[in-house]
Amino acid sequence: MATRTFDERRARMVERQLRRRGIEDERVLAAMGRVPREAFVPGPIADRAYDDAALPIGEEQTISQPYIVAAMCELLELDGSEHVLDVGTGSGYAAAVLDELAASVVSVERIAVLAERARRALEDTGHGGVEVRVADGALGAPERAPFEAIAVAAATPVVPRALYDQLALGGRLVLPLGASRGQLLTRVVRTNEGPEQTALIGCRFVPLVDG
Repeated sequence: MATRTFDERRARMVERQLRRRGIEDERVLAAMGRVPREAFVPGPIADRAYDDAALPIGEEQTISQPYIVAAMCELLELDGSEHVLDVGTGSGYAAAVLDELAASVVSVERIAVLAERARRALEDTGHGGVEVRVADGALGAPERAPFEAIAVAAATPVVPRALYDQLALGGRLVLPLGASRGQLLTRVVRTNEGPEQTALIGCRFVPLVDG
């Protein structure tokens, strides 16, 4: 598959899958237009990189649908100054997009083989500054806190207390809340009065594994 063809597919993805569905943040749209999703998809299915779907990446995990990645980034309301935690590195694609949008990114993955693949893909695409850690995502990265934004690419029935505690005041946590059959993409803002929670978009993620 020629690079030009991937570039054309990426541009169409931004227009048809993102902009037409209501993604309005121009910084997010531009970031999605720059990051080569094909570099984060296993070689045998690289031709499907810009499908409007989640795709398998091995170890019973997936790379999220482009729209969901864009929606999560938009909900985080990043202006480029933030220190961000990405929970569930997976392929590394979302971490790369976040790296385009924020000042620094720490990404946590519990499966070592996926973390190593993600590191290589991030380095190959110019996002080697992302710090990829092998750890329990539900615990976050407390020694690197506080974070102005946290993105969680795994479902949980309740907001993990450890992750909420790592938010800076006014920080945003975006995650899928709900049972395994379906969840709602939810934004949680840390305020002086406690968590301010808003459920926004239906979605389906693999469960967040604790421990």
